[in-house]
Amino acid sequence: MSSSGNVLPEGAGYGVVVGIGLFFSAFMLLLTAIQARYTAYSPKNSEEFSSASRSVKPGLIASGIVSAWTWAATLLQSSAVAYKYGISGPWWYGAGATIQVLLFAMLAAKLKLNAPYAHTWLEIVGVRWGKSAHLIFMFFGLATNIIVSSMLILGGSATVTDLTGMSTLAACFLIPLGVVIYVIVGGMRSTLLCDYTHTTVLFAIILTFVFTVYATSPKIGSPKRMHELLTAAAGAAPIPGNAHGSYVTMRSKDGLIFGVINIIGNFATVFQDQAYWQRAIASRPGTTVKAYLLGGLAWFAIPFTFATTLGLSAVALRGDPDMRTLSAADVSAGLPAAAAAAALMGQAGAAALLVLLFLAVTSATSAELIAVSSVLTYDVYKKYINPEATDSQLLQMGHYMVGLYGLVMALAGLIFFYIGVSMGWLYTFMGVILGSGVVPIALCITWSKANKWGCIIGSVVGFFSGLLAWLVTTGTLYAGVINVTTTGENYPMLAGNLASIGVGGIIATVTSLIWPDDFNFDITRAINNPSAANRGPGMSAIERQEEQTETEERKEEIRESEEAASPPVFNSTIAAEEQGELDPVKLEVAFRFAAWSSLGLLLVLIILIPLPLFFAQTIYDVRGLTVWIIVGLIWTFTSAFSVVLYPLWESREALRQIGRGIIKDVFAKRSGKYVPPLTSEA
Repeated sequence: MSSSGNVLPEGAGYGVVVGIGLFFSAFMLLLTAIQARYTAYSPKNSEEFSSASRSVKPGLIASGIVSAWTWAATLLQSSAVAYKYGISGPWWYGAGATIQVLLFAMLAAKLKLNAPYAHTWLEIVGVRWGKSAHLIFMFFGLATNIIVSSMLILGGSATVTDLTGMSTLAACFLIPLGVVIYVIVGGMRSTLLCDYTHTTVLFAIILTFVFTVYATSPKIGSPKRMHELLTAAAGAAPIPGNAHGSYVTMRSKDGLIFGVINIIGNFATVFQDQAYWQRAIASRPGTTVKAYLLGGLAWFAIPFTFATTLGLSAVALRGDPDMRTLSAADVSAGLPAAAAAAALMGQAGAAALLVLLFLAVTSATSAELIAVSSVLTYDVYKKYINPEATDSQLLQMGHYMVGLYGLVMALAGLIFFYIGVSMGWLYTFMGVILGSGVVPIALCITWSKANKWGCIIGSVVGFFSGLLAWLVTTGTLYAGVINVTTTGENYPMLAGNLASIGVGGIIATVTSLIWPDDFNFDITRAINNPSAANRGPGMSAIERQEEQTETEERKEEIRESEEAASPPVFNSTIAAEEQGELDPVKLEVAFRFAAWSSLGLLLVLIILIPLPLFFAQTIYDVRGLTVWIIVGLIWTFTSAFSVVLYPLWESREALRQIGRGIIKDVFAKRSGKYVPPLTSEA
């Protein structure tokens, strides 16, 4: 294979990015039209646009979590660490990024308990701690979105360019194009439906690669042959820090360091990314915890199995005439998976990976678009520019912000590309600048005694501590040479990540224990509450008192105006059921279940399984590697059932309703449109 790696013609790149992108846009537009005609939910009101009317069932939320958490890095960076560290890489990538989603189940339960009608997590910060805290944590939130979006664009464009020769500049701008179209039209529910379709195709392609590598490929074809090739590769080029330089051992010093960096960095990108709060907000209250536990466990299979397949294949096929030689820059850009797919299956493999990557990038992009749109609409426009905004104005602003952020993410990816920053570099760097906000944000949502100024100071001091530790460690270890290469090494990134999350967390926790606040979460429960006198999101206690001085006539005028523009979902029978799920006792039980479950799973995934294997220094024989692969395969099938078939089952009544409506429209023209039942307001 040529060093260029252009297995596919340039037209294939444009065909996938533009053709498939527009196809999914048209498909999502059709689904949105069907939803608006045959169900009670229409994206023509801001509540449905931003939060899917808080009515989504757990299977679809879990599918959305899997899709939103499957970045370009999930496929590319996981394979790169498998290529560098052997089988420990996929484990540390998968486990190190699963536990955050599992732990987020606790925050999701507290969100439903303490602020069930909030649109963003920043609304809660603003109401509890005021303007200064709101603006500081908005920086962390938007920085998270920009870094995540840049990784998506960088990883996607790098692979498209590598496989097809398509212009990187064109890829950066065209990848988000189709996504912007359907998110503007369909909003949050459209995003979740797109997530579901992408997740379905994603699992199908991953399983195709697994069976090709371990069952049918003439180059590998079995776990036994994979073991032979990996053993030969370790003999020719042993991995420093691995037991006997082997690829089939969990004893990997650099793999463990990567695991720590991965854990810290992903806490930042889950806890501070509105995309994950958005799914908690969109979820039905009674099943939010179930959705996050299910989604987290299902997601683990994707990087673990994919990297164990293509990442290890890239090592096993070294020296094969069809396998390109990979430089350190190629590995940092996440290209081992693309090279292995092309070597194993030729153009078919390259095309399958290209489609897989495009779907992963665009589904995560849709999550970022609707997330940032919500933040800019409710936490900037509504809070600081037009506090009296009507529903139609909020909806219009949400549309504008989706389009604006689509342009911003394309530009951000392009800027990082031209300054020489790769997806892999950004992936390990994100915890350095984002980690300090993790603990303060979690305390704000969950703990009434969290000290306002301790959490604010902790996040700011932790931010600068992370940067300082990162740069000082780089300068010390590399004789004062500070550049993209040296700052991206493991030890500087490890120091920066630990300092950021550690300093921020310690200051926030210690000050809260010494000088505890006594916050009443009834204030945040009133945010956007349709039954409360206060209808303004993001109000402080003082602002709320001022609002209560308005005349009843003015309040009634505002209420009627909003209801005219957006018939409230709260009046429906479904909404009444959801209201019953907001029982504080039930939500406290859900929180305790989330705490025990997520902490138990964390203990298993991060401590009980990998650390004994690390210290045992076991090098797996053929049987051990075979078991490892089979576990990944079983987990993948179970995950596919959970987020592909289960959502169909739980939505069977809605699918029947839509089917009946379509049949009525076909055989009795225009009689199938959904008509809401006549119910009186509660």
